[in-house]
Amino acid sequence: QVQLVESGGGLVQTGGSLGLSCAASGRISSINVMGWYRQAPGKQRELVATLARGGSPDYADSVKGRFTITRDNTKNTVYLQMNSVKPEYTAVYYCNLKAMAPFVNYWGQGTQVTVSS
Repeated sequence: QVQLVESGGGLVQTGGSLGLSCAASGRISSINVMGWYRQAPGKQRELVATLARGGSPDYADSVKGRFTITRDNTKNTVYLQMNSVKPEYTAVYYCNLKAMAPFVNYWGQGTQVTVSS
């Protein structure tokens, strides 16, 4: 079993910055993709950014140039640096880990990010 623990959410003003982190623990496949998704009230959960182990980041168009995803494989931790944030980024942000062998999808408990206008 794998556990994901997120931290770093909170309130930030428009144009400000905020960082999220997610630490994975347990039996983690070496072949995996870690990333972030978000869900705003009344909307479906959507991809924000993902980064495969040894791969290149993938971003939603809405956050390209503003968000940066990185990971530290020695700590099984993924980070999301959010810059120049907008009110529409307000959502619960969920950490995700996709293990590839075998395929299992894990989710964190979510952390609230609120951008004030």
